[in-house]
Amino acid sequence: MASKLSAERIRTALKERPLWHLADGRDALYREIKCTDFKAAFALMTQIALKAEQMNHHPEWFNVYNTVQITLATHDVGGLSDLDFELARFIDSIAP
Repeated sequence: MASKLSAERIRTALKERPLWHLADGRDALYREIKCTDFKAAFALMTQIALKAEQMNHHPEWFNVYNTVQITLATHDVGGLSDLDFELARFIDSIAP
């Protein structure tokens, strides 16, 4: 089972993920990704969905046309865990 990360660990991990920041008013990560068009955005979401299912760790997200907004948090621990940063790392590796 995942465990909640300390504030210090979160600060350190965020330095490794400069495209992500803490979500407003929550202990969660946030990133907005612009793709070339809706088809590219949907393809990106599909890749993320397959990884998330494999990890059993699912993002909160919102999509309008070419924009994908992603929020990551581990609800079981009431904040951030290593799972969030692992999924963020994967997303960074495939996102435009």
